[in-house]
Amino acid sequence: MDQGKSNHSKPASATFTAFGIGMEADRLQPGLHVVATPIGNLRDISFRGVATLAAADAIIAEDTRVTKTLLAHYGISTPLVAYHEHNAAVVRPHLLARLESGAALALVSDAGTPLISDPGFKLVADAAAAGINVVAVPGASAVLAALMVAGLPTDRFFFEGFLPPRSAARRQRIAELAPIPGTLVFFESPRRLAETLEDLHAVLGDRDAAIARELTKHYETVRRGSLGALAAALAAEGPPKGEIVLLVSPPGEGEGAVSAEDLDARLRKALATLSVKDAAAVVAAETGQPRRVVYARAVEIVAADREK
Repeated sequence: MDQGKSNHSKPASATFTAFGIGMEADRLQPGLHVVATPIGNLRDISFRGVATLAAADAIIAEDTRVTKTLLAHYGISTPLVAYHEHNAAVVRPHLLARLESGAALALVSDAGTPLISDPGFKLVADAAAAGINVVAVPGASAVLAALMVAGLPTDRFFFEGFLPPRSAARRQRIAELAPIPGTLVFFESPRRLAETLEDLHAVLGDRDAAIARELTKHYETVRRGSLGALAAALAAEGPPKGEIVLLVSPPGEGEGAVSAEDLDARLRKALATLSVKDAAAVVAAETGQPRRVVYARAVEIVAADREK
């Protein structure tokens, strides 16, 4: 065998079907091809994306069952390799070995653009470090789709992903995000959405927000309003169904500054039911103020009240 060529069984060309028409895909150059897939509507993939999946030696997928649905829709028979957070450490060296031998592999996530809240980052980083060609095949992204329809500023935005599941940690993280001068974008589960909105409202105040649900799907909805109004509505209605992207507007001019009166009012409310330590922790998370400063003020308030 010619040592200058890799031994791959993939033919010189491959086929796929779109709009009922059979098409041919040219053979790919060796390397890791990072392919964006639909976030719901199977038609939201580029011709280049479909051709890349058809022509790859193998497709690296988070959940092969999900990816099989997409491949079946386009008549693609490329073999699949499961790659997810539970097997990544074991599978990654084998994938890198294939790439180093000259394979053309396609990397996809369950939905949308790979590396956004999925385990593909390490594979791409290791491939790049090994001098392997990494190619972007762009397409759908839930983050960008939500920004397109939210009606909030898009010149700057910050994608946080999922906030912590527990309220105290969630409020602490929200306080850290509060000063960012851009629209905040989150993923959230339907069952935690109402609690998250309540925490966002408590820490950020009544900023404008939007809830984008089931983007690109039949029941797509976008709800816009203030954090307070949305929090109240979701608390009354119960959890929605489907995939959620939550967006919050940037801070207004002067927002983030906490007056002494506001700090004292928050502390007195918290001290009515919590210990000094816990009250200080909650108010520090809500306001973004240093915990030691808030704790010291809480001690002063308790001492002053005892002297009355």
